Amino acid sequence: MTNPADFLNAPFPEPTELPATQCTGPKRFGNRELSWLQFNWRVLDESRNPQVPLLERVRFVSISATNLDEFYTVRVAGLRELAIKGITTTAADGLTPAQQLVLIDKDARKLLQAQQTVWNRLKRELEDEGIHMLTRSKLTKRDFAYLEGVFLNQVFPILSPLAIDPAHPFPFIPNTGFCLALQLERDRDGRPLQALLPIPHQIDRFIQLPAKEGEMRFLPLEEVLLIHIGSLFPGYHTVGSCTFRVLRDSDLEVEDEAEDLVREFETALKRRRRGEVVRMKLSSGAPEELRALIMRELNITEAEVIEVRGLIGVASLSELVVDSRPDLLWPNFTPRIPERVQDHEGDMFAAIRQKDMLLHHPYETFDSVIRFLQQAARDPDVVAIKQTLYRTSKKSPIVEALCEAAEDGKSVTALVELKARFDEAANIQQSRRLERAGAHVVYGFINYKTHAKISTVVRREGDQLVTYTHYGTGNYHPITARIYTDLSLFTCDAALGRDATKVFNYIGGYAEPEALENLSISPITLKPTLLERINAEAEFARQGKPAEIWAKVNSLIEPDVIDALYAASNAGVKINLVVRGICGIRPGIKGLSENIRVKSIVGRFLEHSRIACFGNGSGLPSKNARVYISSADWMGRNLNRRVETLVEIKNPTVKAQIVDQIMAANLADTAQSWIMNPDNSFTRHAVDKGAFNCHRFFMENPSLSGRGSAGATDVPQLAHSKD
Repeated sequence: MTNPADFLNAPFPEPTELPATQCTGPKRFGNRELSWLQFNWRVLDESRNPQVPLLERVRFVSISATNLDEFYTVRVAGLRELAIKGITTTAADGLTPAQQLVLIDKDARKLLQAQQTVWNRLKRELEDEGIHMLTRSKLTKRDFAYLEGVFLNQVFPILSPLAIDPAHPFPFIPNTGFCLALQLERDRDGRPLQALLPIPHQIDRFIQLPAKEGEMRFLPLEEVLLIHIGSLFPGYHTVGSCTFRVLRDSDLEVEDEAEDLVREFETALKRRRRGEVVRMKLSSGAPEELRALIMRELNITEAEVIEVRGLIGVASLSELVVDSRPDLLWPNFTPRIPERVQDHEGDMFAAIRQKDMLLHHPYETFDSVIRFLQQAARDPDVVAIKQTLYRTSKKSPIVEALCEAAEDGKSVTALVELKARFDEAANIQQSRRLERAGAHVVYGFINYKTHAKISTVVRREGDQLVTYTHYGTGNYHPITARIYTDLSLFTCDAALGRDATKVFNYIGGYAEPEALENLSISPITLKPTLLERINAEAEFARQGKPAEIWAKVNSLIEPDVIDALYAASNAGVKINLVVRGICGIRPGIKGLSENIRVKSIVGRFLEHSRIACFGNGSGLPSKNARVYISSADWMGRNLNRRVETLVEIKNPTVKAQIVDQIMAANLADTAQSWIMNPDNSFTRHAVDKGAFNCHRFFMENPSLSGRGSAGATDVPQLAHSKD
């Protein structure tokens, strides 16, 4: 394996010279939407990566399709509405909504075609492994007989075939609705009939057929339906058909003066279902009469139609990623239980009392977070629990623990964010469960989303009340925690406990917190703190002192932060950024950003943790560094319109873990990394046989602060802190 420290010592590349017009004004920023599409191209590229197991490559195609669907229902829908209203206000990069839509459409169509190309290639590789995707023409008599039983018993009971005529108007097709459109003729007199057959999402998209041992055979559900049209429309035969799938505007309009926020959201969710169609995929070669009918009834133009020669609904390919072929999946990985927790026989409070502890998920199990709350629920010495919930699982063990605590008579406060997009309905359900159990449920602000990840447990110890606090960079979601990389800080530091309590009081009572000791929050102090630290590094550089910034976020688009980073670069600050997705900064440009490097990591796990490290006059890595973890990305919404946290890490071991291990490994990764170019495009890092893979490193090496008896000296470090 190559030496990861080589990257940290490597000189910055020669800057690119560009005309002044490309370095000033709006051109100094990259476009948010096009940058997101760039990210999704990187996701799709993993499906072409021979280092990724075959079924995982199929999963990446599915993920890229799901991502693109959400992008259209959220971002494109919003731009479309602005363009229709004639709004010409420009984004930071100078493009109007209409101009952005043109560029998005051009790139998205290429991306859709690339998904089909990749899928066709993967189909051939799957066939070599005995996994076959069939069509009707490839079926045997035995297959038809088998499908007859499947159709009658599993499909037919929930189908709703719909004739389209004056007595049967065109039905409502919901968001992501998938339909078979039919041109039929009556057998006895040739009378035409147009019909729709909505394809129910309650049934698997791909029907598995009997196969020889070691093989798997699948047939798309729409093919099964076409075989059985005679059973659905007796006395008719098919003249022509096509499939189509719609995406609708998913925005929620909520009345600011709503008397009951929960009821208002329930009403808004019903309105969302009927949002305008923003895009329709239609199978190529559709009969013109059917095509015209569908477009007219959905009230869409040619610009919103995308003809697909291949599979419609690529997102459903995730169904093919089956556990029965472990040889085609990532090797099994079991997250570690931190040694310090084991030393204390699972007692989270005892482990935290010993010293602050930072867990790195999914490498360290998220079960420790669940255990923390379950233990609190059952501990007779615990008197109060406070918890934020932005996204969590349907049968959440965290909600169960909070309900148990409330039913036991403990004081439980749950901040449930109703505005968590696509989780609104689930969060309403969770809030009602909590209220029935006796918990005090708070919904926060109407104008701000509460995105902070905080949990506090107040425990009576002797004649004192001790607050145990958890600050996270990710959601309290045990399922996504298996694949998202995030950080969990556990502490019983009194100052951090007081800060957390003040945040809960702010959300519940609207009173702005004063004198936060170790915490910054948006929309009040988080952005000013970031700008202050960036500007401080610039001042160190001007004084001739070492000056460096390392940061890791999912998105970087906030103009003031980008301009501060540009100014710091020009002052001589060396800036290394790990940005998974959207990035509006333009690195490596002479006179603008020559001291800025940006990389994106796309691999087995989804990079989700947010970290900021500032050399503080000593460069990086350094024991003197100012180190932070955060729930916030560097975007306008996170810094200006959400409640977020930025926690400064003071514990030396935790600081070393973040700087010397986590950030050093992310910066050193070459196996899964893309390097950003001055024009905002990305180039995959050249990968050799010994390429350093940070995900593999974290799977194989325990974290510093979770160590117990073995001690920090036994843990490999990628960088050594400067004095």
